[in-house]
Amino acid sequence: MRIRCKPWARPELEATSFFIAEPKKYKNHWNEVFQNQKPIYLELGCGKGGFASQAVLHWQDVNFIAIDIKNEMLVLAKRKIEQALQSENLTPEQVRIMILNIMQISDVFGEQDNVQRIFINFCNPWNKPKHKKRRLTHDRQLVQYKAFLKGEIWFKTDDDQLFEESLQYFQETGFKIKYLTRDLHQSDFSENLETEHERMFTEEGKNIKFLIAVQEAHTDGERNYY
Repeated sequence: MRIRCKPWARPELEATSFFIAEPKKYKNHWNEVFQNQKPIYLELGCGKGGFASQAVLHWQDVNFIAIDIKNEMLVLAKRKIEQALQSENLTPEQVRIMILNIMQISDVFGEQDNVQRIFINFCNPWNKPKHKKRRLTHDRQLVQYKAFLKGEIWFKTDDDQLFEESLQYFQETGFKIKYLTRDLHQSDFSENLETEHERMFTEEGKNIKFLIAVQEAHTDGERNYY
């Protein structure tokens, strides 16, 4: 769906205390941005902020960064995050938002950054063969994440083809599947934060697919859950 240009979106973002206008400046220095050593959680493609606005309340002991490619989307996420924080009388010290083409994510995060978790929720499936390299779970993207990720990727989608082919990408790039379900809402997974897209797809009768992937170097002694 084409998003109409909103000239007011960028100025509103730039007036926001937790918006990062030049994220590439902080590669390997995100602890200085947050002024602590807490784990960093990233959401790639946050859209209108349905997930991020829940996540900042659910995981209050981490630094949370929401990323999107469009000002027009991120400004809506910004508003939802603000509303969520205000509802609990919280301040946004541990939250940041930014505009970024995720294909360039290795320009923003490095091995010195304490990135412990990446969330990929209902990304564009790009199912045409010529477009598959644009997937956020494509192997060329996973290789970029591996350069700085110290923990897990949580991946959720309604799209069967994207999910099955992503499984192959994870395996090809040295990730191990820690948890997997092809019907999240009937599974034993208890930490799901349901998004607007998720409710919509569920109402359409689609099963939600979900997995947690970790680099094999971080799986010693861990149990698989599928």
